[in-house]
Amino acid sequence: MVKVPSEEALSNARARLGAEPLRLLFEKVAGFVAPAGAPDAWWRGLRLVSLDGTTLDVQDEQANWERFGGPSTRTAEGKRLRGAFPQVRLVALAECGTRALVAAVHGAFSTGEKTLARELTGKLGEGMLCLADRNFACWELRHAAAATGAQLLWRIGASFTLPADEILPDGTYLSRLKAPRRLRKDGAADITVRVIEYRLEDEHGEVTETFTLITTLLDPVAAPARELAELYKARWEIETALGSLKTQMKGSGVVLRSKTPDGVIQEVWALLCAYQAVRDLTAAAAALACQDPLRICFVNALDVVRGPVGQPGPFPP
Repeated sequence: MVKVPSEEALSNARARLGAEPLRLLFEKVAGFVAPAGAPDAWWRGLRLVSLDGTTLDVQDEQANWERFGGPSTRTAEGKRLRGAFPQVRLVALAECGTRALVAAVHGAFSTGEKTLARELTGKLGEGMLCLADRNFACWELRHAAAATGAQLLWRIGASFTLPADEILPDGTYLSRLKAPRRLRKDGAADITVRVIEYRLEDEHGEVTETFTLITTLLDPVAAPARELAELYKARWEIETALGSLKTQMKGSGVVLRSKTPDGVIQEVWALLCAYQAVRDLTAAAAALACQDPLRICFVNALDVVRGPVGQPGPFPP
């Protein structure tokens, strides 16, 4: 007979284990799963990865508020009111062709996505093309990412001034991402980038959105602008990955159950490990069936993992 441990026993066992083994386990299992040349995972010999962030609600406990903080609002009288729950900020790097996580880092709600993303740049390297939204566009992060040898294709916001230094034959142009003034005295130099501008139109020809991309791929022949504009939509794969993690695996509107900061950190690493295990499973299944892993439903794969495995054997566990 199997004796089911009580909730208290499980809680005590989790406290004894701590978060470090789960962090090490995630770092062991995280990584690329798409084979070389796989569709949607590669472009012109470059492996496609995408960078983005999100937040996770944690239990409304004072210790969690002190450790992680959370969103707040101000009343008409100027009084600050904190939100319903503290939140952990999570930033991840994902493989576009499979939505598998390459690396992840988390911190307090007050820690910006750009700051956390700096810790992930070490996972980039030669032979990669990293996609990112305009939230990550800044000289410091781009300098750190480009220094790894990876190529970059990032959207940039309207607040950036990008002078047209040289117009290229395809209509794109070379420009400079200016180094912050505080860093210039230490020798920081402007970064040369290629700017690609394009618009999305509806069926009536009305412009619905304008995109400005900057890239380290400066040669319009080796990296056609139209291909890069089409390629940028692959950035949404990490949005889908984080959505699967938050709403399908954790549960929509479900708050992480740990009531202590150490327990929250342990639970976040465990959630990341479980997510990666499902992505490994879908990638393996896709390879066996010669299918695109992006076409395998994450929810269905999750149901398979959570379901019973065959019939109980006649032997004791």
